[in-house]
Amino acid sequence: MTLELSAEEEAFRDEARTWLRANSPGRLPSMDSAEGAVAHRAWEASLAAAGWSVVSWPVEYGGRGASLTEWVLFEEEYYLAGCPTRIAQNGISLLAPIILEHGTPEQRQAYLSSMADGSVVWAQAWSEPEAGSDLAGIRARAERDEDRGGWVLNGQKTWSSRAAFADRGFGLFRSDPDAQRHAGLTYFLFPLDADGIVVRPIEQLDGDAGFAEIFFSDVFVPDSDVLGGVGDGWRVAMSTAGNERGLSLRSPGRFCAAADRLVDLWRERGEAVASVRDAVVDAWIRAEAYRLYTWQTVTHVQAGGSVGAEGSLNKIFWSELDVDLHETALELLGADQELRGPGAPAEGSWVDDHLFALAGPIYAGTNQIQRNIVAERVLGLPRGDSGRAR
Repeated sequence: MTLELSAEEEAFRDEARTWLRANSPGRLPSMDSAEGAVAHRAWEASLAAAGWSVVSWPVEYGGRGASLTEWVLFEEEYYLAGCPTRIAQNGISLLAPIILEHGTPEQRQAYLSSMADGSVVWAQAWSEPEAGSDLAGIRARAERDEDRGGWVLNGQKTWSSRAAFADRGFGLFRSDPDAQRHAGLTYFLFPLDADGIVVRPIEQLDGDAGFAEIFFSDVFVPDSDVLGGVGDGWRVAMSTAGNERGLSLRSPGRFCAAADRLVDLWRERGEAVASVRDAVVDAWIRAEAYRLYTWQTVTHVQAGGSVGAEGSLNKIFWSELDVDLHETALELLGADQELRGPGAPAEGSWVDDHLFALAGPIYAGTNQIQRNIVAERVLGLPRGDSGRAR
């Protein structure tokens, strides 16, 4: 593992730190509200205008051509500066790596720049009412329309993140109903205002619409919006899942910054709640362990390696750390966790972030499924009689 930075990397980190601390808007209204969505898009535009939205992308698409090391450095500085969660995250962290790997030059040109500046926000439309963790069990279908040179989509997606305020979506549809479960799937891109699409927001615990159901009724999608080839959707989707569970979705900077805030909260209130002292220390150590693990992974990838099934270990670790860290904060706050707005501890952000953390063990593939993957593909354990690892 390499932790020493070159002079160029240090200069990059210092430039990012200076700009982010001078320009961070701090905490914005929830991006799952109409007001917050507008504010977050404006922040994305500011990042893009200054060249900080997608630092690791090629320059021609709005990036800086930064190395993986520089990307991790940027993420650390981003969260240390108290910058808001990215409303463009589905696009820049999940879809963009797949477009860069599997997309056509025309798709890269059409979608990447608008993704980077927040003018087009993407929704992840994978799960279905009877196919959540079992992504291969999807039933939404795509039928060929030769006359128009494209496909007609029908079916339903649910728990589609960002869909309530997004512009476009990406997801899998069954294009060959006679193929085996993991075959016959095709990956499509589509506008959420297309004829035949109905978006119904799903209200979360906090009252905001962070998800939505999407209903497709004879929705036409041209061949130019097939990503990765007809029938190749499972392989493309697993590339997305690998990015989501591995490095791109949850950088260590997010958890290290939260752990530092937890330590500050302990210093303010720890004597009154001495029983959580060990939990505070444990959260800080786990955040630091995750940071070091990420640097080990960066070193491995830059040496020619890749993130495989061990990405499931990574996903389990950060999602459970996130829940435990925020539960510790709420215990420190006691009844004050119910307060909101100016004058409240952190303006009520601890409980909001806790509610978001509770989703971590579910999205990007439930942790139960991730444990099966770890058991079978990392540890080499046999599958159980039910077809699942024990």
